[in-house]
Order: sequence, then C-alpha cells, then structure tokens
Amino acid sequence: MTASTPRWIETGHGQRGLLFLHGVSGGAAGALDLLPALTPPGWRGLAWDMPGYGTSAPIRSLDFNLLADALIALLDAAGLDQAVLVGHSMGGMVALQVAARFPNRVSGLVLACCTPAFGAASGPLQQAFLERRLGPLDEGASMRELAIELIPGMVGPGGDPQVVADAVDLMAEIPPDSYRTAMEALVAFDQRAALPGLTMPTLVLAGVHDRVSVPQVVRRMAERIPAATYRELEAGHLAPFEEPEAFAAEVRRFLQGLDHAPVTFLL
Repeated sequence: MTASTPRWIETGHGQRGLLFLHGVSGGAAGALDLLPALTPPGWRGLAWDMPGYGTSAPIRSLDFNLLADALIALLDAAGLDQAVLVGHSMGGMVALQVAARFPNRVSGLVLACCTPAFGAASGPLQQAFLERRLGPLDEGASMRELAIELIPGMVGPGGDPQVVADAVDLMAEIPPDSYRTAMEALVAFDQRAALPGLTMPTLVLAGVHDRVSVPQVVRRMAERIPAATYRELEAGHLAPFEEPEAFAAEVRRFLQGLDHAPVTFLL
C-alpha cells in the first residue's frame, strides 16, 4: 500500500468483500456502527475515507476518474479482486464510475440516495447548488457552521436529533479544501450513458423524503440499469443512518441473492 492509497476501516472475515463509500459530507468514521450490520458472516466489510477525507492523504485536485483509480488501488491493497460497492450519495456516483470503467472489479452495486448525473458544471442549477454549499465557506464560515446549516435539511420528518448531531460532527472534520474540491467534481458528474451497459446485479435505494436525490430521479436511474431492483426507505437523504436497520436488511437481502462463487484474492 502506497501513501496515496485511501485508508479504510474493516470488519468481518471471508473471501467476499463489500466496500461502503460515503457521501461528500461523510467519512469512514460515520460507518463504524453501520458496517458490521451490513456485513454478513463470511464477508469482509470495508469503508473508505475518500481521498482528502479522514485518515486518507490530503489532495490538491479531484475528479471521478481519480476517485475510481483510488478505489481500485484500495481493492488491490486489500487483496480483493472484486467487491460489492455500497455507495451513498456521492459514494454512489463513485461506485457508478468504477462500475463503468472497471466492471470486472465489481460483483454488485448498491446505489443509495444518488443520481447518475448532476449536469453541466456551468449550468444555473449547478451554480446555485455550489453557491449554497460553498458560499458560506467563501464568507469565512467554518465547516461546522456549514454543517449546522445544511445537515438538518437532509433528514426526513421526525429525524433523530442524534443522527443530525453525528452527521454535523462528521462533516465538521472534513478539510475545507477537500470539501470544496469534491463539490466541484460532483456537479460535473455524468454517467447516464453508462447505465444500460451495467450488467452486474444492482440494488437502488431511495429515501421517500429525500430532497437532494429525489425518489423520482433515483427510480428512473434504476429503470435504466438492466439488473437493478428498486426499493424505497422511509427516510431522507441520510437514509443509511436514519434507518440503519432497514438499510442493512435491504443490503443483506441483496447480498444473499448474489452468486456464491468465491472471490479470487490477489497475491
């Protein structure tokens, strides 16, 4: 493993692997409780710190090809030839990028609260989104102050205050430059053309109350992926953390349905 290989946390033992990919406001630490719940007996469960996040090395620039390459480097370092990618929000976009570029490394996809494209980075919707997410930083706000403003709007009605507090604490630890670079990459993402060519089993999960990745758009994405199953959770954009038991149950049910052929470890 090189210094630039993303860091990860891990649970479980086995020849089959799943890798949880957090969103733009998250990190591996946010999956400490979730990861064991997702990981069935006989599986290894991993959760990365995206480049520039958490314990991974700082970055100067970022795009989705770089993220895909970094994920492959992580799988190599972990000795996994393939893995099921469980991506939440921006992590789902990373999973799509990897599935499009390196389909032989992906044994399954779980795409949660994500969309296949954001659109042109110069479009008015994208610029308004960046202004809301980055404007406070430009005006001198801290990452914690930005998190306090943004996170409460990401959960569904009656969301657990502890979920909000934990998400705020997690986002507060992200280096501002890493967050800015990730946001600028996010608004230029577009893998819509790749969807019909994704042949691996796929589970697509939407939050009924998600105002970031609205269910109608998430459902349309699922309809364009040949082997996709679509499900909805009674949650907002932070569905894996708002409804962890229901989320884990959906993921485990999906994993049980996969082919049980052994995964080859790299030497």
